[in-house]
Amino acid sequence: MSYRVLWSSLRLVLLATVVLGLGYNLLMTGIAELAFPHQANGSLVKYNGRVVGSSLIGQQFTAAKFFHGRPSATTPPYNASASSSSNLGPTNPILVKQVEHSLSKILESNPGVTRNQVPNSLIESSASGLDPDITPTGALLQVQRVAKANHLSVNLVRQLVLSHVQARFLWVYGHSYVNVLRLNLALEKLVGRKGIGG
Repeated sequence: MSYRVLWSSLRLVLLATVVLGLGYNLLMTGIAELAFPHQANGSLVKYNGRVVGSSLIGQQFTAAKFFHGRPSATTPPYNASASSSSNLGPTNPILVKQVEHSLSKILESNPGVTRNQVPNSLIESSASGLDPDITPTGALLQVQRVAKANHLSVNLVRQLVLSHVQARFLWVYGHSYVNVLRLNLALEKLVGRKGIGG
């Protein structure tokens, strides 16, 4: 192979690297920053001027005063650097045990709720293990407990949940949902607390 052919090939590789490896990425990042700045920067959620999380990644809420999200398949829970599902089949005894454990926790923390009332979104982890959303049914199921723990009327907390229900995408795709972090922040604002945790 002559040096001329080698040099031509090398120039082509360098040009492709610059255009496709650098230029394309910079262009797409620039377009994303201009068109969707919130999403391009991680869909971060702020409360009282500080970042408290992302609307795309769930958080573990365990205190009775908060709405609880769905279980996480990561260790520790909602670890964004370890996104994964359990990969356990529906008849796997480990999965059955995990689901039963989640179900018993829900029934224990929400007196009066029966097994049949608990939606799957509260007892099964998502494919990513990081899902920040639950179904409206899953949020409404917790209203009684949250209202009691925060000394609020059940009707007021129910209205808060209903006001945070997000419709299906283009009213056709997916299902309606409630973002747990945003709902809990709205609850904090309603109660007048200055922070969030637990």
